[in-house]
Amino acid sequence: MSNLAVKVNQRAQEKTKQQPQSQPQTAPVKRRLPITLGERVLAVLFVLGLAAASFQLIANSVAAYQSSMEIQKLEQQVDAQSRTNADLQVQVKELSNYDTILKKAKENGLKLDKNNVKAIQE
Repeated sequence: MSNLAVKVNQRAQEKTKQQPQSQPQTAPVKRRLPITLGERVLAVLFVLGLAAASFQLIANSVAAYQSSMEIQKLEQQVDAQSRTNADLQVQVKELSNYDTILKKAKENGLKLDKNNVKAIQE
């Protein structure tokens, strides 16, 4: 009887070994949702539109920066010219003084004749 018990145990073990082999475990197949042609076209158009908008934004930023730089340069030129004009106005006032004009006239050999002098009012 011991042989019979051993044979029964062997058969039971063989069955348990065979069962897992007969049913191979496969991973469940995940189905991707199909993307239709229209959805692909819309996605491509969206990406292209986004790229075009980004490009336009960058181009506008560059143009604004360049305009700002030109404005700063022009303001610097205006300031420099204003300073030059102010300096020249001071120089004109100094040189238009009566004593300065008389001094220059005497250096050039002119004489003051009171009969020939006409007063000009400004």
